[in-house]
Amino acid sequence: MSYCPECEALIDEEFEDIGEIISCPECGVELEVINIDPVEFDLALIDDDEEDDEFSFDDDEDDWDDEDSFDDEYDEDR
Repeated sequence: MSYCPECEALIDEEFEDIGEIISCPECGVELEVINIDPVEFDLALIDDDEEDDEFSFDDDEDDWDDEDSFDDEYDEDR
Protein backbone atom coordinates (compact mmCIF):
# COMPACT_ATOMS: atom_id res chain seq x y z
CA MET A 1 0.00 0.00 0.00
CA SER A 2 1.35 3.40 -1.02
CA TYR A 3 0.29 6.87 -2.06
CA CYS A 4 0.41 8.87 -5.27
CA PRO A 5 3.06 11.60 -4.94
CA GLU A 6 0.87 13.94 -7.01
CA CYS A 7 -2.59 13.70 -5.37
CA GLU A 8 -1.84 11.46 -2.36
CA ALA A 9 -4.47 8.91 -3.38
CA LEU A 10 -4.12 5.49 -1.81
CA ILE A 11 -2.80 2.86 -4.25
CA ASP A 12 -3.38 -0.58 -2.81
CA GLU A 13 -1.70 -2.85 -5.35
CA GLU A 14 1.32 -5.10 -5.25
CA PHE A 15 4.14 -4.71 -7.76
CA GLU A 16 6.93 -7.06 -8.76
CA ASP A 17 9.24 -4.87 -10.82
CA ILE A 18 11.02 -1.61 -10.09
CA GLY A 19 10.53 0.65 -13.09
CA GLU A 20 6.98 -0.54 -13.76
CA ILE A 21 4.76 2.32 -14.98
CA ILE A 22 1.17 2.65 -13.75
CA SER A 23 -1.49 5.33 -13.88
CA CYS A 24 -2.87 6.76 -10.66
CA PRO A 25 -6.51 5.65 -10.37
CA GLU A 26 -7.45 9.03 -8.87
CA CYS A 27 -5.62 11.73 -10.88
CA GLY A 28 -4.38 9.73 -13.87
CA VAL A 29 -0.69 10.76 -13.78
CA GLU A 30 1.84 8.14 -14.82
CA LEU A 31 3.84 6.80 -11.91
CA GLU A 32 7.00 4.72 -11.83
CA VAL A 33 7.57 2.12 -9.14
CA ILE A 34 10.86 3.11 -7.49
CA ASN A 35 10.81 0.68 -4.55
CA ILE A 36 9.07 -2.64 -3.93
CA ASP A 37 9.24 -3.09 -0.13
CA PRO A 38 7.72 -0.74 0.87
CA VAL A 39 6.07 0.23 -2.39
CA GLU A 40 7.04 3.76 -3.42
CA PHE A 41 6.27 5.78 -6.54
CA ASP A 42 7.72 8.75 -8.36
CA LEU A 43 6.30 10.65 -11.30
CA ALA A 44 7.25 8.87 -14.51
CA LEU A 45 9.49 10.76 -16.90
CA ILE A 46 7.88 12.21 -20.01
CA ASP A 47 9.02 10.56 -23.23
CA ASP A 48 11.16 13.13 -25.12
CA ASP A 49 9.84 11.89 -28.48
CA GLU A 50 6.26 12.80 -27.52
CA GLU A 51 7.37 16.22 -26.34
CA ASP A 52 9.33 16.86 -29.57
CA ASP A 53 6.27 16.03 -31.68
CA GLU A 54 4.34 18.85 -30.07
CA PHE A 55 6.78 21.49 -31.33
CA SER A 56 8.81 20.96 -34.45
CA PHE A 57 11.72 23.18 -35.27
CA ASP A 58 12.89 22.92 -38.84
CA ASP A 59 16.62 23.64 -38.98
CA ASP A 60 16.64 23.43 -42.78
CA GLU A 61 14.64 26.60 -43.18
CA ASP A 62 16.55 29.76 -42.42
CA ASP A 63 14.72 33.06 -42.53
CA TRP A 64 18.00 34.95 -42.47
CA ASP A 65 19.75 35.30 -45.81
CA ASP A 66 23.47 34.72 -45.32
CA GLU A 67 24.36 37.13 -48.14
CA ASP A 68 22.66 40.00 -46.36
CA SER A 69 23.53 41.02 -42.89
CA PHE A 70 21.99 43.52 -40.56
CA ASP A 71 25.12 45.68 -40.68
CA ASP A 72 25.09 45.82 -44.50
CA GLU A 73 21.45 46.87 -44.56
CA TYR A 74 22.06 49.43 -41.84
CA ASP A 75 25.02 50.93 -43.75
CA GLU A 76 23.00 51.19 -46.96
CA ASP A 77 20.29 53.18 -45.19
CA ARG A 78 22.77 55.84 -44.01
